[in-house]
Amino acid sequence: MLDANFKNHLQLHFIVFIWGFTAILGELITLSALPLVWTRILIALSLIFVYIKVRKISLKFSLKLIATFIVCGFVIALHWFTFFHAIKISNISITLACISTGAFFTSILEPIFFKRKIVWYEVFLGVMVVVGLGIIFSVETQYVAGILVALFSAFLSASFSIINGKFAGKYDSNGISFYELLGGLLFLTFCMFFVGGFTAEVFHFEKLDWLWLLILGSVCTAYPFIASINIMKYLSPYTCMLTINLEPIYGILLAVIIFKDSEKMTPAFYLGALIILLTVVLNVYFKNRKKRKVI
Repeated sequence: MLDANFKNHLQLHFIVFIWGFTAILGELITLSALPLVWTRILIALSLIFVYIKVRKISLKFSLKLIATFIVCGFVIALHWFTFFHAIKISNISITLACISTGAFFTSILEPIFFKRKIVWYEVFLGVMVVVGLGIIFSVETQYVAGILVALFSAFLSASFSIINGKFAGKYDSNGISFYELLGGLLFLTFCMFFVGGFTAEVFHFEKLDWLWLLILGSVCTAYPFIASINIMKYLSPYTCMLTINLEPIYGILLAVIIFKDSEKMTPAFYLGALIILLTVVLNVYFKNRKKRKVI
C-alpha cells in the first residue's frame, strides 16, 4: 500500500496538472478575464454548495472567521482574474512561467506568517526560479505587460497559499472553500459594475464557451479547490507552492500540443523551464534530508 505522504504528494501533482489545464481553457474561452472568472466561481460555488448539502456538512463558523474566509476569497478571485488577464494580453507560456515565481514569494512570506526562521535552501530555490525566469524573459521582451500582471498574480497565489495553510489544519476544507468562493464572487460582482455591469455585451458567449466554463468551474475549480486546502493539512505551504511550479510545465506542454506554433518558444525559454523543474526535485531532496536528520 502507498503511504499517506506519497498519496498526498500524488494528489497534489494531479491537482497541479488540472490547474495547468485551466490555462488552456482560459485561451479557448472567448470571454474577457473578469466575466470569465465570475462565471467560473459561480459554477464552482454552486457545485460545492450542493455537495455540502448532500453530505450535510456544517457551515457554522464564528462571524469573525467567516469574514476572514470571505476576505481571503477576495485574494483568490483577484489572483484568478490577473492570471486569465495575463493570458489574454500575452500567451499561456509566458503567464505560466511567471506563476512559478510563487515559490520565491512564498520563501519570503511564509517565515513572516508562521514566525519561523528563514530556511536557506528555500531562499536558494526561490532564487533559482528567478534565474530561470530571467533566462526566459531575456528574449521575450514583447510581453512586458503580461509579465507584470502574471508576476502580481504569482504574489497573490503565494499569499493565498500561506493564509490557507494557517486555516487548513484547523477547519473543514469544504466550509473554507464555500466561504472563500462566496467572498470571491461578491468581490467580482462589485467589480463587474465598473466594466458595464451584467450585460449581454459583457457576457457574449460563443458556441463552446459554456462547455469550457462547465469544465473549468467543476473539474478545474470545485474539486481541486477543496482537495488542495485539505492537502495543506499534511504538506507545508512551501512544498505546495514549489509543486505548483510544475503547473507551467504541464500547461506549456499542453499548450504546445493543442495550439502548436502559436505557443512554441525559444530554446532559452525551455532552459528556464528546466531550471524551474529542478527546484521541485531539489525541494524533495532537501526535505527528505532534513527528515532523516530529525530521525
